[in-house]
Amino acid sequence: MSQRRRRVKHNQSLEERLGEQATQLKEEAAQLPAGAERERLLRKARLAETGAHLSEWLTSPGLQPPK
Repeated sequence: MSQRRRRVKHNQSLEERLGEQATQLKEEAAQLPAGAERERLLRKARLAETGAHLSEWLTSPGLQPPK
């Protein structure tokens, strides 16, 4: 039997969703005292921001495919 993939239609771009996730993670980290859990949340926030920047860069019109 073949399984059907669940399709999700997003209302926001990937960059917007990653940006919101980073903001939410930073807010959660601000509530915590210094420690491993806070650092884990801040690292995830930085990764989300980096992913948003990479996605934005990859979809930019200035990026040309190799010839």
